[in-house]
Amino acid sequence: MTTTIRTMTAADVEIATDVVLQGGWGDRRSWFTFATGHDECRPFVAEEDGRIVGTAVGTINGNAGWVGTIFVAPEARGRGVGGALTDATVDALDAAGCRTQLLVATNEGRPLYERRGFVVDTFYFMIEARGTGTGVSPLRPFRPDDLDQVVEMDRQATGEDRAHLFREFANETSARCMDAEAGGLRGFAVRAPWGGWASVAPTNEDGLALLDARRASAAPEKIIRAGVLAENQDALEHLLGIGWSDTRSAPRLIRGEPLDWQPTWLWGQFTFAMG
Repeated sequence: MTTTIRTMTAADVEIATDVVLQGGWGDRRSWFTFATGHDECRPFVAEEDGRIVGTAVGTINGNAGWVGTIFVAPEARGRGVGGALTDATVDALDAAGCRTQLLVATNEGRPLYERRGFVVDTFYFMIEARGTGTGVSPLRPFRPDDLDQVVEMDRQATGEDRAHLFREFANETSARCMDAEAGGLRGFAVRAPWGGWASVAPTNEDGLALLDARRASAAPEKIIRAGVLAENQDALEHLLGIGWSDTRSAPRLIRGEPLDWQPTWLWGQFTFAMG
């Protein structure tokens, strides 16, 4: 059986979404819709006999790139499809000038990535808590004049250039900022269309305030999700002690040049296919 890897198009989104849903990974429709229409994304599908059996997406954040959504339908596993999708994505990011490549691995996928030169960088811890519904929050809606500060704070936090994503996602309904008393920003949270929140704050005090504010703005029946890195163990332990639950952890892998970044500034992600 011959496997063909090709670019995912808008016409493939529904079928690719169904393949992933049937494989138990959840609804990726809005993510695939975005990726097929965004200049800094490199989406792929794997076909066998004309039938889509796998997906992958690369995202270009300046000199850094993310490899994500490497999915293979259960009936097509064990035939090298995942490796072929990974190779196509890595090659596309290399061609785009991404000297650093990142991904978050499943236990099943990690050996495949390590064979391609990825090594463990650190670990993400995914946490969740119910809203408190108090409405008491230091956050305000995003304003257009916040964009430059958000982009610069994010660049320091991630070591990546994600300006293209903030230009797409940040507006007065999808993003919140926390002002510093002396001017400027203490932190921000920007929501992607599929629900992930990129959340950045330079200090533990500000990061914890950012997450408390997200809980305060949500009703008690709503689940709030966030993510911290292993370097921020003190904050993780504090959050677990005040009602957050640790749902899972996963390794962050890197290939290529190390990044100049601040992992303790990160409190949430757009998605693990773009950071």
